Amino acid sequence: MDPPPLPREVLTLRGCPRESLLVQAVADSAEPVRLLGDGMLSIEPVDPSNDGPARFWDLEDTAVLAQWPTPGDPGRVDIVVGAGVREDDYWGGKRLPSSPRFDLWFPSIRGDNPSGGCRSIDGLFAPRPQRPTQPVHLIGCEPAAPLLALLCRPLSQEGDPITLYRLDRHGRTMTGYRLDLHVVEARPSVLGGALIDVTITAPGDDRPTLAARAVWEVWSDGVPTRPNQWARFDAEGRSEWLRLTSVGPYVPQGLSGGTYHLDGQHVTDRAGLLLALGEALLGPGTHYGICLDSMADYLGGGLSVVPPFTLVWHQADIARRALAGHVLHHCGGLSYFEKTVNILREKGVAVVLQ
Repeated sequence: MDPPPLPREVLTLRGCPRESLLVQAVADSAEPVRLLGDGMLSIEPVDPSNDGPARFWDLEDTAVLAQWPTPGDPGRVDIVVGAGVREDDYWGGKRLPSSPRFDLWFPSIRGDNPSGGCRSIDGLFAPRPQRPTQPVHLIGCEPAAPLLALLCRPLSQEGDPITLYRLDRHGRTMTGYRLDLHVVEARPSVLGGALIDVTITAPGDDRPTLAARAVWEVWSDGVPTRPNQWARFDAEGRSEWLRLTSVGPYVPQGLSGGTYHLDGQHVTDRAGLLLALGEALLGPGTHYGICLDSMADYLGGGLSVVPPFTLVWHQADIARRALAGHVLHHCGGLSYFEKTVNILREKGVAVVLQ
Protein backbone atom coordinates (compact mmCIF):
# COMPACT_ATOMS: atom_id res chain seq x y z
CA MET A 1 0.00 0.00 0.00
CA ASP A 2 1.08 3.60 -0.44
CA PRO A 3 2.37 5.32 2.70
CA PRO A 4 0.04 7.85 4.29
CA PRO A 5 0.92 11.44 3.36
CA LEU A 6 2.90 13.63 5.70
CA PRO A 7 0.79 16.03 7.78
CA ARG A 8 0.32 19.31 5.92
CA GLU A 9 2.21 22.37 7.18
CA VAL A 10 2.42 26.01 6.11
CA LEU A 11 5.82 27.62 5.44
CA THR A 12 6.55 31.21 4.45
CA LEU A 13 9.60 31.69 2.22
CA ARG A 14 10.86 35.19 3.04
CA GLY A 15 12.80 37.24 0.52
CA CYS A 16 12.84 35.11 -2.66
CA PRO A 17 14.67 36.93 -5.51
CA ARG A 18 12.30 37.99 -8.28
CA GLU A 19 14.68 36.72 -10.98
CA SER A 20 14.69 33.15 -9.57
CA LEU A 21 13.00 30.30 -11.45
CA LEU A 22 10.73 29.71 -8.47
CA VAL A 23 9.32 33.26 -8.41
CA GLN A 24 8.96 33.32 -12.20
CA ALA A 25 7.08 30.00 -12.18
CA VAL A 26 4.73 31.24 -9.47
CA ALA A 27 4.17 34.59 -11.22
CA ASP A 28 3.52 32.98 -14.61
CA SER A 29 0.94 30.51 -13.31
CA ALA A 30 -2.64 31.16 -14.38
CA GLU A 31 -3.99 28.79 -11.72
CA PRO A 32 -5.16 30.10 -8.33
CA VAL A 33 -2.91 27.51 -6.63
CA ARG A 34 0.45 26.68 -8.24
CA LEU A 35 1.34 23.02 -7.64
CA LEU A 36 5.10 22.49 -7.34
CA GLY A 37 5.04 18.81 -6.35
CA ASP A 38 7.84 17.17 -4.40
CA GLY A 39 11.02 19.10 -3.74
CA MET A 40 13.94 19.57 -1.42
CA LEU A 41 15.12 22.38 0.86
CA SER A 42 18.74 22.79 1.90
CA ILE A 43 20.31 25.14 4.42
CA GLU A 44 24.01 25.26 3.68
CA PRO A 45 26.86 27.47 4.85
CA VAL A 46 27.86 30.36 2.62
CA ASP A 47 31.48 29.40 3.37
CA PRO A 48 31.67 25.58 3.71
CA SER A 49 35.36 25.70 4.65
CA ASN A 50 34.75 27.09 8.14
CA ASP A 51 31.02 26.83 8.80
CA GLY A 52 28.34 24.19 8.88
CA PRO A 53 26.88 21.66 8.89
CA ALA A 54 24.37 21.55 6.03
CA ARG A 55 20.79 20.46 6.75
CA PHE A 56 18.20 19.09 4.34
CA TRP A 57 14.41 18.72 4.28
CA ASP A 58 12.07 16.91 1.88
CA LEU A 59 8.99 18.88 0.81
CA GLU A 60 6.12 16.61 -0.23
CA ASP A 61 3.33 17.68 -2.59
CA THR A 62 4.10 21.40 -2.32
CA ALA A 63 1.47 23.98 -3.30
CA VAL A 64 1.81 27.78 -3.45
CA LEU A 65 -0.93 29.38 -1.36
CA ALA A 66 -0.07 33.10 -1.55
CA GLN A 67 2.61 35.60 -2.54
CA TRP A 68 3.34 39.29 -1.99
CA PRO A 69 6.27 41.70 -2.34
CA THR A 70 8.79 41.52 0.50
CA PRO A 71 8.22 44.60 2.69
CA GLY A 72 10.97 47.16 2.08
CA ASP A 73 12.59 45.17 -0.76
CA PRO A 74 10.90 45.46 -4.18
CA GLY A 75 13.40 43.01 -5.69
CA ARG A 76 12.15 40.13 -3.56
CA VAL A 77 8.91 38.21 -2.96
CA ASP A 78 7.49 36.34 0.05
CA ILE A 79 5.84 33.03 -0.90
CA VAL A 80 3.52 30.99 1.31
CA VAL A 81 3.44 27.25 0.58
CA GLY A 82 1.66 24.22 1.98
CA ALA A 83 3.64 20.98 2.09
CA GLY A 84 4.45 17.83 3.98
CA VAL A 85 7.81 18.45 5.64
CA ARG A 86 10.38 15.81 6.65
CA GLU A 87 13.92 16.54 7.79
CA ASP A 88 16.67 14.26 6.51
CA ASP A 89 18.67 13.24 9.58
CA TYR A 90 21.38 11.47 7.59
CA TRP A 91 23.60 14.52 7.31
CA GLY A 92 24.24 14.84 11.02
CA GLY A 93 24.01 17.75 13.43
CA LYS A 94 21.13 20.11 14.07
CA ARG A 95 23.18 23.29 14.40
CA LEU A 96 22.51 25.88 11.71
CA PRO A 97 25.39 27.53 9.85
CA SER A 98 26.19 30.97 11.23
CA SER A 99 25.86 32.35 7.67
CA PRO A 100 23.18 30.15 6.07
CA ARG A 101 22.06 29.95 2.45
CA PHE A 102 18.51 28.68 1.80
CA ASP A 103 18.08 26.80 -1.51
CA LEU A 104 14.96 25.10 -2.91
CA TRP A 105 14.89 22.39 -5.57
CA PHE A 106 11.73 21.39 -7.49
CA PRO A 107 12.04 18.99 -10.46
CA SER A 108 8.75 20.42 -11.77
CA ILE A 109 10.57 23.71 -12.45
CA ARG A 110 13.00 23.25 -15.30
CA GLY A 111 16.54 24.50 -15.08
CA ASP A 112 20.10 23.40 -14.29
CA ASN A 113 20.33 25.41 -11.05
CA PRO A 114 18.37 25.53 -7.80
CA SER A 115 14.76 26.52 -8.43
CA GLY A 116 15.17 29.41 -6.04
CA GLY A 117 16.35 30.60 -2.66
CA CYS A 118 15.19 32.81 0.18
CA ARG A 119 16.54 34.70 3.16
CA SER A 120 14.59 32.81 5.85
CA ILE A 121 11.65 30.43 6.31
CA ASP A 122 8.88 30.88 8.86
CA GLY A 123 7.46 27.66 10.31
CA LEU A 124 10.40 25.40 9.44
CA PHE A 125 11.66 24.87 12.99
CA ALA A 126 8.29 24.34 14.69
CA PRO A 127 7.56 21.00 16.43
CA ARG A 128 6.74 18.56 13.64
CA PRO A 129 3.98 15.92 13.66
CA GLN A 130 5.11 12.49 12.54
CA ARG A 131 3.77 10.51 9.62
CA PRO A 132 1.10 8.12 10.97
CA THR A 133 2.01 4.45 10.90
CA GLN A 134 0.00 1.78 9.11
CA PRO A 135 -0.15 -1.81 10.42
CA VAL A 136 0.78 -4.84 8.34
CA HIS A 137 -1.54 -7.86 8.47
CA LEU A 138 -0.03 -11.26 7.65
CA ILE A 139 -2.95 -13.50 6.69
CA GLY A 140 -2.77 -17.28 6.84
CA CYS A 141 0.64 -17.80 8.48
CA GLU A 142 1.82 -21.33 9.17
CA PRO A 143 2.57 -21.44 12.91
CA ALA A 144 5.97 -23.04 12.48
CA ALA A 145 8.41 -23.20 15.39
CA PRO A 146 10.54 -20.10 14.57
CA LEU A 147 7.49 -17.84 14.26
CA LEU A 148 5.87 -19.25 17.38
CA ALA A 149 9.11 -18.73 19.31
CA LEU A 150 9.05 -15.03 18.40
CA LEU A 151 5.38 -14.59 19.24
CA CYS A 152 5.60 -16.41 22.58
CA ARG A 153 8.57 -14.50 24.00
CA PRO A 154 7.60 -12.10 26.79
CA LEU A 155 9.28 -9.14 25.09
CA SER A 156 8.61 -9.98 21.44
CA GLN A 157 7.32 -6.42 20.98
CA GLU A 158 10.81 -4.96 21.40
CA GLY A 159 11.58 -4.85 17.69
CA ASP A 160 12.82 -8.25 16.52
CA PRO A 161 13.36 -8.04 12.74
CA ILE A 162 11.80 -10.45 10.27
CA THR A 163 11.96 -10.49 6.47
CA LEU A 164 9.09 -11.21 4.10
CA TYR A 165 10.26 -12.73 0.82
CA ARG A 166 8.08 -12.45 -2.29
CA LEU A 167 8.39 -15.60 -4.42
CA ASP A 168 7.37 -16.11 -8.03
CA ARG A 169 5.24 -19.04 -9.17
CA HIS A 170 8.36 -21.21 -9.52
CA GLY A 171 9.59 -20.52 -5.98
CA ARG A 172 12.33 -18.07 -6.98
CA THR A 173 12.87 -15.16 -4.58
CA MET A 174 11.79 -11.93 -6.24
CA THR A 175 12.39 -9.45 -3.42
CA GLY A 176 12.34 -9.10 0.35
CA TYR A 177 11.12 -6.56 2.89
CA ARG A 178 12.20 -6.15 6.50
CA LEU A 179 9.54 -5.68 9.17
CA ASP A 180 10.13 -4.79 12.82
CA LEU A 181 8.08 -6.71 15.37
CA HIS A 182 7.43 -3.79 17.69
CA VAL A 183 3.87 -4.67 18.71
CA VAL A 184 2.32 -7.93 17.55
CA GLU A 185 -1.13 -9.44 17.79
CA ALA A 186 -1.74 -13.06 16.79
CA ARG A 187 -5.09 -14.86 16.45
CA PRO A 188 -6.67 -17.81 14.60
CA SER A 189 -6.73 -17.08 10.87
CA VAL A 190 -9.82 -16.06 8.97
CA LEU A 191 -8.76 -18.79 6.51
CA GLY A 192 -9.40 -21.46 9.13
CA GLY A 193 -7.48 -24.62 9.93
CA ALA A 194 -4.31 -24.34 12.01
CA LEU A 195 -3.22 -21.08 10.37
CA ILE A 196 -2.85 -17.82 12.26
CA ASP A 197 -3.13 -14.15 11.32
CA VAL A 198 -0.46 -11.77 12.64
CA THR A 199 -0.77 -7.98 12.90
CA ILE A 200 2.40 -5.87 13.16
CA THR A 201 1.26 -2.44 14.32
CA ALA A 202 4.58 -0.58 13.85
CA PRO A 203 6.36 -2.43 11.02
CA GLY A 204 8.75 0.33 9.92
CA ASP A 205 9.06 2.07 6.56
CA ASP A 206 10.38 -0.75 4.37
CA ARG A 207 7.31 -1.90 2.48
CA PRO A 208 6.20 -1.97 -1.16
CA THR A 209 3.93 0.72 -2.54
CA LEU A 210 0.65 -0.09 -4.24
CA ALA A 211 2.43 0.30 -7.61
CA ALA A 212 4.43 -2.86 -6.84
CA ARG A 213 1.42 -5.14 -7.22
CA ALA A 214 1.14 -4.87 -11.02
CA VAL A 215 4.93 -5.14 -11.41
CA TRP A 216 5.03 -8.31 -9.30
CA GLU A 217 2.37 -9.84 -11.50
CA VAL A 218 4.62 -9.47 -14.56
CA TRP A 219 7.57 -11.02 -12.71
CA SER A 220 5.54 -13.86 -11.16
CA ASP A 221 6.06 -16.07 -14.22
CA GLY A 222 9.82 -15.57 -14.06
CA VAL A 223 12.42 -13.01 -15.04
CA PRO A 224 11.13 -10.95 -18.01
CA THR A 225 12.70 -11.82 -21.35
CA ARG A 226 11.32 -9.05 -23.59
CA PRO A 227 12.70 -5.49 -23.57
CA ASN A 228 10.70 -2.44 -22.46
CA GLN A 229 8.13 -4.39 -20.45
CA TRP A 230 8.73 -1.83 -17.68
CA ALA A 231 7.87 1.11 -19.93
CA ARG A 232 4.10 1.10 -19.22
CA PHE A 233 4.60 1.75 -15.50
CA ASP A 234 4.87 5.11 -13.75
CA ALA A 235 7.92 6.24 -11.78
CA GLU A 236 6.99 4.19 -8.68
CA GLY A 237 6.34 1.08 -10.75
CA ARG A 238 9.63 1.48 -12.58
CA SER A 239 11.47 1.88 -9.27
CA GLU A 240 9.94 -1.40 -8.08
CA TRP A 241 10.95 -3.07 -11.37
CA LEU A 242 14.50 -1.81 -10.80
CA ARG A 243 14.43 -3.30 -7.31
CA LEU A 244 13.45 -6.72 -8.69
CA THR A 245 16.40 -6.71 -11.10
CA SER A 246 18.76 -6.69 -8.10
CA VAL A 247 18.15 -10.40 -7.50
CA GLY A 248 19.68 -11.44 -10.83
CA PRO A 249 20.17 -13.07 -13.29
CA TYR A 250 23.88 -12.46 -13.66
CA VAL A 251 26.28 -12.51 -16.60
CA PRO A 252 29.89 -13.64 -17.05
CA GLN A 253 32.52 -11.39 -15.55
CA GLY A 254 34.45 -8.68 -17.34
CA LEU A 255 32.97 -8.66 -20.87
CA SER A 256 34.58 -5.84 -22.87
CA GLY A 257 34.43 -4.31 -26.31
CA GLY A 258 31.63 -4.21 -28.86
CA THR A 259 28.74 -1.86 -29.58
CA TYR A 260 25.51 -1.74 -27.59
CA HIS A 261 22.28 0.07 -28.45
CA LEU A 262 20.15 1.86 -25.82
CA ASP A 263 16.49 2.26 -26.75
CA GLY A 264 15.73 5.75 -25.42
CA GLN A 265 12.08 6.09 -26.42
CA HIS A 266 10.80 5.40 -22.86
CA VAL A 267 13.55 7.09 -20.81
CA THR A 268 11.44 9.73 -19.09
CA ASP A 269 12.65 9.37 -15.48
CA ARG A 270 15.65 8.20 -13.48
CA ALA A 271 14.53 4.60 -13.04
CA GLY A 272 13.69 4.37 -16.74
CA LEU A 273 17.19 5.53 -17.64
CA LEU A 274 18.81 2.86 -15.47
CA LEU A 275 16.45 0.15 -16.75
CA ALA A 276 17.09 1.04 -20.39
CA LEU A 277 20.85 1.05 -19.76
CA GLY A 278 20.68 -2.33 -18.06
CA GLU A 279 18.69 -3.84 -20.93
CA ALA A 280 21.09 -2.38 -23.49
CA LEU A 281 24.16 -3.88 -21.82
CA LEU A 282 22.93 -7.01 -20.03
CA GLY A 283 19.44 -7.76 -21.37
CA PRO A 284 15.88 -7.71 -19.92
CA GLY A 285 15.41 -8.35 -16.23
CA THR A 286 18.84 -7.00 -15.32
CA HIS A 287 20.32 -3.71 -14.19
CA TYR A 288 23.62 -1.92 -14.67
CA GLY A 289 23.42 -0.15 -11.31
CA ILE A 290 20.44 0.96 -9.24
CA CYS A 291 21.84 4.50 -8.91
CA LEU A 292 24.66 6.50 -10.48
CA ASP A 293 27.16 5.43 -7.81
CA SER A 294 26.54 1.73 -8.38
CA MET A 295 26.58 2.31 -12.15
CA ALA A 296 30.08 3.73 -11.74
CA ASP A 297 31.02 0.59 -9.75
CA TYR A 298 29.77 -1.63 -12.59
CA LEU A 299 31.90 0.35 -15.03
CA GLY A 300 34.91 -0.45 -12.86
CA GLY A 301 34.53 -4.22 -13.31
CA GLY A 302 32.78 -7.22 -11.81
CA LEU A 303 29.69 -9.04 -13.06
CA SER A 304 29.11 -6.67 -15.97
CA VAL A 305 30.17 -5.30 -19.30
CA VAL A 306 33.23 -3.13 -18.73
CA PRO A 307 34.88 -0.40 -20.83
CA PRO A 308 36.06 0.07 -23.43
CA PHE A 309 32.86 -0.35 -25.45
CA THR A 310 30.52 1.82 -27.52
CA LEU A 311 27.03 2.79 -26.39
CA VAL A 312 24.69 4.18 -29.07
CA TRP A 313 21.90 6.05 -27.25
CA HIS A 314 18.94 6.29 -29.61
CA GLN A 315 16.41 9.14 -29.14
CA ALA A 316 18.63 10.65 -26.45
CA ASP A 317 16.77 13.97 -26.57
CA ILE A 318 13.79 12.33 -24.84
CA ALA A 319 15.88 11.74 -21.72
CA ARG A 320 17.65 15.09 -22.05
CA ARG A 321 14.33 16.95 -21.94
CA ALA A 322 12.58 14.73 -19.40
CA LEU A 323 15.46 14.87 -16.91
CA ALA A 324 16.40 18.53 -17.35
CA GLY A 325 14.64 19.36 -14.09
CA HIS A 326 16.30 16.51 -12.17
CA VAL A 327 19.28 18.60 -11.11
CA LEU A 328 22.12 17.18 -9.01
CA HIS A 329 23.13 20.14 -6.87
CA HIS A 330 26.20 18.32 -5.53
CA CYS A 331 27.46 17.82 -9.12
CA GLY A 332 27.73 21.43 -10.19
CA GLY A 333 24.09 21.73 -11.27
CA LEU A 334 24.27 18.98 -13.91
CA SER A 335 21.04 17.22 -14.81
CA TYR A 336 20.69 13.48 -14.17
CA PHE A 337 21.04 12.84 -17.91
CA GLU A 338 24.20 14.96 -18.22
CA LYS A 339 25.80 13.34 -15.18
CA THR A 340 25.04 9.85 -16.52
CA VAL A 341 26.69 10.62 -19.86
CA ASN A 342 29.69 12.18 -18.10
CA ILE A 343 30.25 9.13 -15.89
CA LEU A 344 30.07 6.76 -18.86
CA ARG A 345 32.58 8.79 -20.84
CA GLU A 346 34.93 9.32 -17.90
CA LYS A 347 35.04 5.53 -17.37
CA GLY A 348 35.99 4.92 -21.01
CA VAL A 349 32.65 4.34 -22.77
CA ALA A 350 32.27 5.90 -26.24
CA VAL A 351 28.76 7.36 -25.95
CA VAL A 352 27.04 8.23 -29.24
CA LEU A 353 23.89 10.34 -28.73
CA GLN A 354 21.37 10.04 -31.56
